[in-house]
Amino acid sequence: MGAMNASTPPPSDGIRYASARGRWVLTATILGSAIAAIDATVVGIALPAIGRDFDTGLSTLQWVVTAYTLTLAGLLLIAGALGDRYGRRRVFLAGVIWFAVASALCGLAPGSGTLIAARALQGIGAALLTPGSLAILQASFAPDDRSKAIVTSAVP
Repeated sequence: MGAMNASTPPPSDGIRYASARGRWVLTATILGSAIAAIDATVVGIALPAIGRDFDTGLSTLQWVVTAYTLTLAGLLLIAGALGDRYGRRRVFLAGVIWFAVASALCGLAPGSGTLIAARALQGIGAALLTPGSLAILQASFAPDDRSKAIVTSAVP
């Protein structure tokens, strides 16, 4: 079989779980969706330090968390529809890149207002990549390997 580019769909019967391509797709989707989940944990742990560094109170810290969660939850369905319309892989990759750029903005934020705005941008990126990871698994794997791939992606 020849080299496949990013726009080449999997064979009609799907890729196999144990294949090199199957492992690559599984790894990429797990890592992509994990960054959205891990981020919430990291920020939760860092909240006391954020409060001290920016000399801010509880309500501002709540917005640091809420800005991310609100945009993520509010845009999940729209992002899933974008994946259906423009391609799951394309939207997933856009989400990963968007999330990475927004994460850099969070790290460079000079104050709490900028951090809150950057966290909202992170939520948009997370919304773009989260529904795509499961949809990519569903569309990529052979029917008899599909459930194994999905279960593997859900194991922490």
